[in-house]
Amino acid sequence: MEKLPMTAEGLARLEVELKDLKSVQRPAVIKAIAVAREHGDLKENAEYHAAREKQGFIEARIALLEGVVSHAEVVDVSGHAGSTVRFGAHVLVYDEDGDQEISYQIVGAHEADIAEMRLSITAPLARALVGKTIGDVVEVTTPGGKKSYEVCEVAYK
Repeated sequence: MEKLPMTAEGLARLEVELKDLKSVQRPAVIKAIAVAREHGDLKENAEYHAAREKQGFIEARIALLEGVVSHAEVVDVSGHAGSTVRFGAHVLVYDEDGDQEISYQIVGAHEADIAEMRLSITAPLARALVGKTIGDVVEVTTPGGKKSYEVCEVAYK
């Protein structure tokens, strides 16, 4: 498996989630399965089947996170400076169609979270922004049509 670029903060968040899954959620679901088994016939035991399904999701997430963490390559952005958009940059863009300013951080695919305004490096907008500087305008094709964004600020924190 190839190395996965990631910020130090993103890796730390994934490690915290992995620790929670292994030390809190996994033991809790094992206990829930044991309690459900005590209720008798497993064929018609909804609690047992729900707990087993949850266990499957937890084990799959643990396996995924272990793979991601073991192949993570932390990109140190603390030394980056300037007005060019690169991995790890906090970018303030002006959405010309929506008439609003929006701030994103360009991060690795496994740490992206649009609700937290962390945009995956593989996302169309991030790909369009990388290499651009303050004042540049990018056009991105979205499901709703083409949108234009102007780069207003670039910061590395």
